[in-house]
Amino acid sequence: MIKPLKIGLLVVFLLFTGTLLLLRVTGLPPGKPSAEEYLNAGRSARPGLWLTGEVVREPVTNWDWVNEYSDAFAENASELETRTWYGIPHSVTVLLVPRGEELYLMSSAQTFRLGEEFPNGKAWWKNVERDPRVRLKIGGKIYEMTVVLVQDRAEVTRLRGGRDPVVTELAADGSEVVTEEWHYWRVFQRNVPEYRVGSGE
Repeated sequence: MIKPLKIGLLVVFLLFTGTLLLLRVTGLPPGKPSAEEYLNAGRSARPGLWLTGEVVREPVTNWDWVNEYSDAFAENASELETRTWYGIPHSVTVLLVPRGEELYLMSSAQTFRLGEEFPNGKAWWKNVERDPRVRLKIGGKIYEMTVVLVQDRAEVTRLRGGRDPVVTELAADGSEVVTEEWHYWRVFQRNVPEYRVGSGE
C-alpha cells in the first residue's frame, strides 16, 4: 500500500517539476482580460510566471516611447515579473508612467483592497517591498530593473497631475469615504553601465 503511494507522489512531483522547467523556458505571461472582465473579476486578473524576451543591456535615456504600451488592457501591455519568497516568479500587467529620463510604475488600491494595510493589498506589492529587483517586459523586450517606492505624497500628487493619491467621495450620510489609493514606484535600470568604456570620461 505504501509503495503505490510513494510512486504516485513521485510521479506528481516529476510532473510538477517538469511543467515548471518547461514554463521556465517558454514563459507564462499574465492574463489579459478586457476592462469589463477585469471589473467583473473584482479588479483581478490571472498572474503569470516567467516573462521571456530579449534582455536589453543598453541604457535608456528617454522613456517617453513607453506611452505606446500604456494601455493595461491591450495585447501589447507592459508586464512586470517580481520575485516571490518561494522562488517562482509572479508576473502581472502594469501601468507605466514615463517622464523623459525617468520611469515610474503606478498601481492603485480600490474596493476590497482598501481594507488591507500597504503593501498587503496585492501580492506583487509585497514582493517588491521584500525584493525590489524586477523584470519589465515592454514591447516584447525585457528590462532588468529595481523599483523604489515614492514615499513623498507631494511627489505622487505631482506625478498624478495635481491630483491627490488618496481619492475620496461623499457617502450618503455626508461622511468622506476613501475610494482609491494610488502608489508610485521609481524604476531604475539594473546591470547597465553608467559610463561608456573608452570614452575617457
